[in-house]
Amino acid sequence: MLGILGRPGEPMLVRSGRGTIASMTAPVELSALAVNVVIPEDLRWRDTRRHEEFELQSLTVRMLPDGTLAAKAYGRPVAGGRGAYVSFPVPDRPELTALISAAADEAARRWAGHA
Repeated sequence: MLGILGRPGEPMLVRSGRGTIASMTAPVELSALAVNVVIPEDLRWRDTRRHEEFELQSLTVRMLPDGTLAAKAYGRPVAGGRGAYVSFPVPDRPELTALISAAADEAARRWAGHA
């Protein structure tokens, strides 16, 4: 288990169960923050890729460096099996926009409370 110790403006120590791994004094550059979200059954939809129909069951929501959100949908082939890991665009539907926003708010709440 990893633990991060330090206060804003102070060097951070990253520790595992075996001792200190690293001390960081330089700012950390984040390229994106991501969260995976289950799409409730009543909001799921189907789309086709490579002649195969998929039911979209999850979203990957990323916060980009400029603070905007980007989302892609993932799912399973309707015919069964694993299928390919292929992303799909998220339709512009108010209920999906609300789900993405709620997921970002919940992720922010959890990140803010990490120890």
